[in-house]
Amino acid sequence: MLYTKIVLTVIAALLAVLALDRVVAVPPVRAQAAWSHLYIEPGTTMLRKPDGTAQLEGKVVIDLRTGDVYGFPTLSSAPYPVDAANTKPPVSQPMYLGRFDFSQIKPR
Repeated sequence: MLYTKIVLTVIAALLAVLALDRVVAVPPVRAQAAWSHLYIEPGTTMLRKPDGTAQLEGKVVIDLRTGDVYGFPTLSSAPYPVDAANTKPPVSQPMYLGRFDFSQIKPR
């Protein structure tokens, strides 16, 4: 009789924990949601500054809301910024390359 009461109490406590978990649950964090409008081209390509002052290897990023195209120099064919002359990790600053005029696309 005592064993049955203990087992039923444990079951009731575990069910209460499950119910409270559903009520108090924190929604999952989606880090990419803030940047979901960006398309990052796979691989690297040669980036040319619009003023013609430099050509660098880097990543191409397109803002799908505006059509703006940015280049992030990586200085190598690696998919991330590399500076072999420095031990501190480099930070790649975007350079504006141009814009796609998505408004001119006609639906079929």
